[in-house]
Amino acid sequence: MPVQTLSLTDFRSYGRLDIELAGGPHVVVGRNAAGKTNLIESLVLLSSGRSYRGGADTEMVRWGGDFARVGAVVEAHGRPEELEVVIFASPPGGGARKRIRVNGVNRRASALAPVLRTVLFAPEDMLLIIGSPSLRRNLLDDLVAQREVTASAVLSTYARALTQRNSLLKRIREEAASRTELAYWDGVLCESGGHILDWRHAALAALAEPLAAAHREIAPDEPSLSLRYVSNVMPRDAEGRSEALRRRLHETADKEIWNGATLVGPHRDDIAFEAAGREYTLFASRGQQRTAILALKLAELELLRQLDGRPPLLLLDDVFSELDPVRRAHLVRRIGSLPQAVVTTTTADDLDPALVAASSLWLVEPGTARPVLRPRLSADAPADAPEPGS
Repeated sequence: MPVQTLSLTDFRSYGRLDIELAGGPHVVVGRNAAGKTNLIESLVLLSSGRSYRGGADTEMVRWGGDFARVGAVVEAHGRPEELEVVIFASPPGGGARKRIRVNGVNRRASALAPVLRTVLFAPEDMLLIIGSPSLRRNLLDDLVAQREVTASAVLSTYARALTQRNSLLKRIREEAASRTELAYWDGVLCESGGHILDWRHAALAALAEPLAAAHREIAPDEPSLSLRYVSNVMPRDAEGRSEALRRRLHETADKEIWNGATLVGPHRDDIAFEAAGREYTLFASRGQQRTAILALKLAELELLRQLDGRPPLLLLDDVFSELDPVRRAHLVRRIGSLPQAVVTTTTADDLDPALVAASSLWLVEPGTARPVLRPRLSADAPADAPEPGS
């Protein structure tokens, strides 16, 4: 699913950018804070309708701009498809802050992934095993959203219901509301939460073999890698996960009112990395952790490819410097097998020479008003050096 053109208007640091992208790898070179990650973010936005960096959508609007626009033409299903996401700093007429269009027609965010699927490998992913459980939940939910058409809407519904329920629990604790008012939000939470739990378990089951295969390829002498879902909602007998969640909410109701927060549900769950029945956090070296994370990213690629035979767009945001030569080599081989990939780096010295030679090279130059992205003529010059004839 190669991206043929990419257009940015008042997006983050970019005032205006219009580029054409060929197939194959693209290497984007630039100093820190030059604007490389903003390019990666724009492509994730086009595949999911949201930023992976957190924060409010309006933070993506360039300072002083009225709106941010990201557009692309993507080859999908044998034809070009036009994607557009517009984020308004101040919505006209008090309307929606975000507009999503596919081929000029207003659509929901769920319509983006079938056209442009992405797998992102960013520096923060190096903390997946030892970092906050939210990192692992977000990764799994991003995968779910690309596999299930309605998942993005259901995840949003769950998040809104959770916020409302937590607010209500605080009011009940302060005797400003009745416990009977929980019934409505419990219903919304259980319905949407049950779907999320089902999708997460299904995604992990589908990921199991690609993950084990990728890990065997990278580390054939190490025990097989697996992922285990850690939940405080475990169904009993013939219970579905939605029913199990409702039971757990009833069991913890008094404690939740005391705390003023919802203590059970998908937002409290975790994913454990394991080998030979032992959790990685208990024994894995830094190198073993990075091997596991790389295997997970390669497994994501394979799992999304299996959906319709189209490999996703691989986005690598300055991660080569985090990997040793052996792991870099595995990643380079996978990049070479993909229709398109985008790699950012502060220096081409961190990359395999064969990858650089096979790539379209781009240079991000910080400007007084906005960065400038242009084809780079030489892989040898430092990122801040002028190109011949410039």
